[in-house]
Amino acid sequence: MNVIFRNSFAAIILMLLSSLAHAEVTISDAWVRATAPGQKVGAAYMTLQSPQAVKLVYAESKSADEVEIHSMSMTNGIMKMRKLEALSLLPNKPEKLAPGGFHLMLFGLKAPLKAGEKVTLTLCFKDDKDQITHQDITVPIKEPN
Repeated sequence: MNVIFRNSFAAIILMLLSSLAHAEVTISDAWVRATAPGQKVGAAYMTLQSPQAVKLVYAESKSADEVEIHSMSMTNGIMKMRKLEALSLLPNKPEKLAPGGFHLMLFGLKAPLKAGEKVTLTLCFKDDKDQITHQDITVPIKEPN
């Protein structure tokens, strides 16, 4: 009986330690761009940093029908915006989502995004073991600088 107890206790400790090893992604400087009345598309920006390699694989908001991960670049004076299936985060390396680069696009806005109000986003991250975590954030709506 003592051996069964020790093995069970060891298994529980290992499960607890493995769940603690999966730290949340730090999200800072998050904001959403204010929109004009009738505008159905918005954009969200932030800085993401993770203690381990993860991928941002999905985002959603009750304020929009759909949220997509996008990249934006300029090549020979032509702006190219592309939907990404995922955005990889390297361990302890901040990844900035900002105008002119990576960002989240909010499609089918339910109402205009007014400066001074807030939007809630849910971000979904996947690690190299296919463990998925969700993080809800509430971010301010701002006029661009």
